[in-house]
Amino acid sequence: MSSPLKVLVTGATGYIGKRLILALLHSGHMVYAVVRDAHRFHIPPAFQSQCQVIEWDLLDTDSTIQLPNDIDIAFYLVHSMASSTKFMALEVACAEAFQRSVSHSNVRQVIYLSGMVNQSQLSPHLASRKEVEAVLRQGSYALTTLRAGIIIGSGSASFEIIRDLVEKLPIMVAPKWINTRCQPIAIRDVMTLLMGCMDRPDTFHQDFDIGGPDQLSYKDMLKGYATMRGLKRWIISVPILTPRLSAYWLYFVTSTSYKLARALINSMTVEVVCRNRDLQDRLHHVAISYPESLSLAFKKIETNAIASSWKDAMVSYKGKLKIAEFIEVPTMGCFIDQQRFRVANREQTIDAIWSIGGNRGWYYGNWLWQVRGFIDKLWGGVGLRRGRTNATTIQTGDSLDFWRVLVANRDDGRLLLFAEMKLPGDAWLEFKIVGDRLQQTATFRPLGIWGRLYWMVLIPFHWVIFRQMAKRLAGGTTDS
Repeated sequence: MSSPLKVLVTGATGYIGKRLILALLHSGHMVYAVVRDAHRFHIPPAFQSQCQVIEWDLLDTDSTIQLPNDIDIAFYLVHSMASSTKFMALEVACAEAFQRSVSHSNVRQVIYLSGMVNQSQLSPHLASRKEVEAVLRQGSYALTTLRAGIIIGSGSASFEIIRDLVEKLPIMVAPKWINTRCQPIAIRDVMTLLMGCMDRPDTFHQDFDIGGPDQLSYKDMLKGYATMRGLKRWIISVPILTPRLSAYWLYFVTSTSYKLARALINSMTVEVVCRNRDLQDRLHHVAISYPESLSLAFKKIETNAIASSWKDAMVSYKGKLKIAEFIEVPTMGCFIDQQRFRVANREQTIDAIWSIGGNRGWYYGNWLWQVRGFIDKLWGGVGLRRGRTNATTIQTGDSLDFWRVLVANRDDGRLLLFAEMKLPGDAWLEFKIVGDRLQQTATFRPLGIWGRLYWMVLIPFHWVIFRQMAKRLAGGTTDS
């Protein structure tokens, strides 16, 4: 291996950023992880001395950042597509803040993961990616841009949308963009190419398209997934679905948010096919095929080895959630439901708590949780569609159905969740082992009269659901 480098990674809590940081750490590099909220970033214990967290909100124009002066390489992996309909302005502002700060440092190369922008007519998303590239190019460092289309891997938005569509719909009436061509690439190939560019002068001041060996239509991709799963699916293309209707269709059928669905639909009308594969040739890297990338994704899911999920960066609470502001659960002016049960076996109860949500459900009244999730989705919320990244592990900052994990301390037996569903107020759900008892506390801070009415109406449901859930988690029958 070449000598270790000091590498700055923005977007450290995102789908690509999380995986890239793990790969860099395993390769022996020193990593500076840039995050907006340090509480949402988890460093594996084995790499504590090798990774430093830098809390930096690129959209906060009043904040200044002094980067370490010995950073060699910086990765720019920030995007705002899923969080705002004004993502172009946000992305440009972030890029300008990053470019100014890095230009005053000793960083010699910035590597930017962008989208393919080979067509004359681009979607707003792809146009913003191109504009960000233009901003980054103005820096005092060497810029290397990798332009990718569809990225396939466990936890990727593209893979999970394909999975939702094929698994849920035997017959699909799809918009005409279903016939648009693209060139999907496996997430492991993206990681190899990103790291392969590091400190290579022959990639400085250049841009490269990256893709797998297959040029497919979106219809081909759906059929390829169905073939792998042994499913018969019929796909009918119609020209009458507008982008708005198509986005709603994608929003209700898949786990994506409406804002992300709208951005994706607009981009799916543009062909994203590589001009060439110069970078793969230079690095002597052969990308795997689309069927192989699907197979690898399933293996990761089956072995519960998903390194990151796009949904962990998907926040519904007013578009932005600062975890530190919500860790201390309030009591003043709040409604509280607390259940206490004697724990039959501490480790079994903790295992049960750490498995809650997702496919496992909520231990009692799952259909009622599903109804609540459906109502939330109708109101434009996240619903239950995010599920969870891993079946048995939980980390601070993870999404968990329509909750966000604020605290996950297995040693203390404490899990604190904050609601990201649409609510007339703020809600917390806490599980905590106190002595030989499970203490489960639901806290609701109402917003105005509607918040109070909301809680009053749900008291009968809460009393039954929360009580039975705590009882089953504890595995005991004696409350106190």
